Amino acid sequence: MQGPVAVMGRKLQLLLSSRPLFSPMDNEFLLSAYNYLLPEEQIAQHPAARREKSRLLELNCVDNSRRHRLFEEITDLLRPDDLLVVNNTKVFPARLLGNKETGGKVEMLLLHFPEPVVNDSTTARAKALSLIKSSKRPRQGSVLHFANNLLARIDKLRPDGKVEVTLEYPADDNLELLLETLGQIPLPPYIRRPDGNSKDDPIRYQTTYARHTGSVAAPTAGLHFSEDLLAKITTLGIEQVSVTLHVGYGTFAPVRCDDIRKHEIHKEYVSVPPATAAAINRVKAASGRIWSVGTTTARTLEFAADKNGRVQPIEGFCGLYIYPGYRFGVVDNLITNFHLPQSSLLFLVSALAGKQQILESYKEAVQEGYRFFSYGDAMAIITRA
Repeated sequence: MQGPVAVMGRKLQLLLSSRPLFSPMDNEFLLSAYNYLLPEEQIAQHPAARREKSRLLELNCVDNSRRHRLFEEITDLLRPDDLLVVNNTKVFPARLLGNKETGGKVEMLLLHFPEPVVNDSTTARAKALSLIKSSKRPRQGSVLHFANNLLARIDKLRPDGKVEVTLEYPADDNLELLLETLGQIPLPPYIRRPDGNSKDDPIRYQTTYARHTGSVAAPTAGLHFSEDLLAKITTLGIEQVSVTLHVGYGTFAPVRCDDIRKHEIHKEYVSVPPATAAAINRVKAASGRIWSVGTTTARTLEFAADKNGRVQPIEGFCGLYIYPGYRFGVVDNLITNFHLPQSSLLFLVSALAGKQQILESYKEAVQEGYRFFSYGDAMAIITRA
């Protein structure tokens, strides 16, 4: 069955529609204008056999041209005076399977890396916001058991369906290592496999340069870079620097406002080191091009820029919402995956390249058999050739 893909709650549903892709008269701020037709079989359920062998759609916004490549050919688009900026966040195994006190099965998804609280000599504690799935919703004050050395106390059941919990575990255990032992990588809801996670997911749903733990979703544009490809880029004289944005569960949250300007974007932790800010400002002053690897990196760089377009070292929470009408002050070119219909990420790439350009490119990608979303293929959006 074919139809425009829509996000409703946490489920990706395919709906039949005869609505054309886009018309020039569509309103830039109308949510329904950001639909496109996508066969369900083109939603990637597994990554490409090799990272750099995924496909790459080159969209040149300067001359309105498109070209089909392999991702490893990104080197043909880069120049020695360019700067490649990546997001070095690391996805943690946020999905935990366990049991309620009654013995019933329960699944808990941590929505951010737990924040440590005061410990005693034998027990460590950390607080987190979570989503819980079970036959009956646990009661406030009840305890969930995930292993002999990890449990979660239900502190508060929120009206929005989220649950505040306190994790408890032995004081001499490392929480990050404990989650790696007990947890699973939280794949997006549109990846539907009868057998669940594969043994490759902890590696392939992670960039090769992931360093700082804190994301519940991968910055997926970076999944296409193998260590060999990054080494080749370095030998070509192209400098690479990093920022950090911890991707939250809000990245999957549907936009529910008919007027996209009324949508409230989720906030996420960001960090731009002084060395990264200095490199970006130096390259821009020399008229070099800034390549952002992913929309998370793009949001971080634009958030860190002052009114003169100079990037400042920062650490805090980014709530920058980018949609058509926004003028980019830092990012010249963007490497990105294909995004869900009616999503804030689709608005962002439309702001950079133009809505019509993006949707025409998506239509061509569908016709050419590209694979979509997190484990799918990529685009290179060029606004400075």
